[in-house]
Amino acid sequence: MKVEVLSLLLASAVDASSYSYVQPKNTTILSPYGHSPAVFPSPNTTGNGGWEKAMAQAKDFVSQLTTEEKAWMATGQPGPCVGNILPIPRLNFTGLCLQNGPQCVQQGDYSSVFVSGVSAAASWDRKLLYDRAYAQAQEHKAKGSHVILGPIGGPLGRSPYDGRAWEGFAADPYLTGVCMEESIIGMQDAGVQANAKHFIANEQETQRNPTYAPDANETTYIQDSVSSNVDDRTLHELYLWPFANAARARVASFMCSYNRINGSHSCQNSYVLNHLLKGELGFQGYVMSDWGATHSGVASIESGMDMTMPGGFTLYGELWTEGSFFGKNLTDAMNNGTVKMDRVDDMIVRIMTPYFWLGQDTYPSVDSSVGPLNVDSPPDTWMYNWTFTGASNRDVRANHSSLIREHGAASTVLLKNERNALPLHRPRNVVIAGNDAGPIISATAVRGNYEFGVLANSGSSGSCNFASLSTPLEAITARVKQNGGIVQSLLNNTLVLENALPSLLTDQTPDVCLVFVKSYAVEGEDRTTLDFDWNGSAVVDAVAKYCNNTVVVTHSAGVNVMPFADHPNVTAILAAHYPGEEAGNSLADLLYGDVNPSAKLPYVIAYNESDYNAPLTTAVQTNGTSDWQSWFDEQLEVGYRYFDAHNISVRYEFGFGLSYTTYNITSLSPKSAPSNLSALPEQRPIQPGGNPALFDTVYTLTAKVSNTGSVDGFAIPQLYVQFPTSTPAGTPPSQLRGFDKIWIAAGETQTVTFDLMRRDVSYWDVVAQDWRIPSGSFTFKAGFSSRDFRARTTATLVK
Repeated sequence: MKVEVLSLLLASAVDASSYSYVQPKNTTILSPYGHSPAVFPSPNTTGNGGWEKAMAQAKDFVSQLTTEEKAWMATGQPGPCVGNILPIPRLNFTGLCLQNGPQCVQQGDYSSVFVSGVSAAASWDRKLLYDRAYAQAQEHKAKGSHVILGPIGGPLGRSPYDGRAWEGFAADPYLTGVCMEESIIGMQDAGVQANAKHFIANEQETQRNPTYAPDANETTYIQDSVSSNVDDRTLHELYLWPFANAARARVASFMCSYNRINGSHSCQNSYVLNHLLKGELGFQGYVMSDWGATHSGVASIESGMDMTMPGGFTLYGELWTEGSFFGKNLTDAMNNGTVKMDRVDDMIVRIMTPYFWLGQDTYPSVDSSVGPLNVDSPPDTWMYNWTFTGASNRDVRANHSSLIREHGAASTVLLKNERNALPLHRPRNVVIAGNDAGPIISATAVRGNYEFGVLANSGSSGSCNFASLSTPLEAITARVKQNGGIVQSLLNNTLVLENALPSLLTDQTPDVCLVFVKSYAVEGEDRTTLDFDWNGSAVVDAVAKYCNNTVVVTHSAGVNVMPFADHPNVTAILAAHYPGEEAGNSLADLLYGDVNPSAKLPYVIAYNESDYNAPLTTAVQTNGTSDWQSWFDEQLEVGYRYFDAHNISVRYEFGFGLSYTTYNITSLSPKSAPSNLSALPEQRPIQPGGNPALFDTVYTLTAKVSNTGSVDGFAIPQLYVQFPTSTPAGTPPSQLRGFDKIWIAAGETQTVTFDLMRRDVSYWDVVAQDWRIPSGSFTFKAGFSSRDFRARTTATLVK
């Protein structure tokens, strides 16, 4: 048993009747690290934050429901969408359509494939994040989706091996928080509900669900799902942080995750849902389960879960079997008094309030073409007679391809550029090598780890159908031919490794060799290596052996080790992540200098796989039911925080990315001095996101940023904070607390302003159960990565 303790609030901390939530003082209990206490009851929504009118409409709707209708409003059903709430025709309610979509309308024909989450994070561009989300939501709405199952704030990226990190954003809570907030606002401005997932500490795919006895029903575990055991400070400062941004953005719903948290299933963890989410963060919407993450009926409802998905099905090993913890069981529980009607009413009010707030009572019908694409509940499983109106096979793409092309270029990180390799200087003899450059040639493997074809999107619930796809081979060949040149290609990695490349080089030495390598990641599996698939690193070496100007392009879920980066013939490296349908065109724009690279890494690239900490729990030595335990012993030392705390050299640090020009920061100065700041925030009524005092600007800095090169471009200055020595042990040496993206012409200087909120300069005090600004001197560091600081200043914020 772990001996570390954390302060946890008593169950009486939540006043559910009035929802006047106040952080209690001196009312804490000490509990072993890895234990989650009970917090009841589940707070009622009040519509705080601008939902009051919509909540009144929702209450009127609920007052007209029968008991059975209330049960089915909280219970998903098989249908045309990946998640479905049944229509109630007598109330003119056409139901709810929930669709996967971290990168697209997954079940959509004639729809676009946008840049992935990790790509969007690499742009460090608030406008790009908003525009991407808004355009995605436009397509979802046109297809009839009421709810987008995204964006993703968990996994955060505790481990680079996590199979779903690419669906999310960055291995940093501040950057991920910005990405969550901008994405949610963009989606909901377009009229579609966003769903913040996966709540919380969902940092591995291995053993994410229980394993079951093969001859038993779905409630008999062989071994339970993995428990993410997180201390209180780490939970607040890392994993809860971006979800606070989501709640502040008034996200419609949260998705509770598969894993256990400190011993209790996420979807029936009353401390996490009732206290942290609906209490401390003041969340006003509804909590839905991940698909098959419901493991109880009454316990989940009392613990704060409002909707079960997929509802009519529960997960049984690798199969989906009929049955539900809600549905008829919930009807019976209401009738016999096991579940109070007030609690169920609040569940439905929470579900319907964002529906009315976003005007979804007047909404496009579901496109009938999505049903046959539904692999979770195909038409032969539907138990309701779904009817469809409106056009089928709707083309919802509009002009989004141009936006995706722009975003793909803005999200591709230039990691190396020597001997002026890039931009390309009108090369006439170009070799393209590697199995990641060309078209996808196996239709049956579009959503799999296919050997041949550019990897512009990855697998499972984040996967997409490509209505069109620009490949690097196609886009680069078109450019070369414009200059009267030739392109020779060798897209079979096996042949490259068998030394077939020299046969292409007999007539003339190429001007440049472009090598394309990839690595796949998928929901339900964690990565087993950080190297590239299909012997990608060896392919780079094989090409660089013969080509002294080798440019490497990677399409990847995120972190990869790059042993070839030191090869003298590898002159440039570009990390393109998963750039969507314009993968080829957006890359060509960068290679030829139409776009000046500006993207930055949202994670750390180390020299060796062994350099990373926080390994996944991939096996247990015992066979007890609850033996899958993942101890987050690294605490705050996640990502660059770990490498900085232990002074470990890295190949490319967090926030790093090159440009075709150079930048400098010449000063960092306070714009205003803090005045009469208290260490603890004023206790104001909780609003979505938490205590509003946490989001007050308490200190402002300005920096002078100059373009010292000869090419116009976007600079991305970053602000990091080093906390005073009075802060408790384990505080990272530097933490990102600000960034901006600004256009600067060659030779010009611009002023950047960094507004620091109270939360930005506070740590979570486990005794006070509040955010505290420490005494002593802060050091503020401005630069262009987590290890490239150009200007510093110090300040004491509280006396």
